[in-house]
Amino acid sequence: MPTYDIRIADTGEEKEIICSYSSLKEKIDSGEWIQVHKSTANLVTHVNGTLSKTSGDWKNLLGTIKKGSGRGNTIKT
Repeated sequence: MPTYDIRIADTGEEKEIICSYSSLKEKIDSGEWIQVHKSTANLVTHVNGTLSKTSGDWKNLLGTIKKGSGRGNTIKT
């Protein structure tokens, strides 16, 4: 669901909320909230690869498979 920055009409307090657009529209139409702007989603910036978490035996097996798979393989070890 998207994130919205809203202002509460009574208090003027600004908040960041996560809700559906229909729920946001209901609150804005009722006068309870004033929409300030739509925020962008938070992005994952770094993910460790699977190979960094595996044992040495698994890496050795992948190396053996890579040697036997021929030229042009895309196996990363």
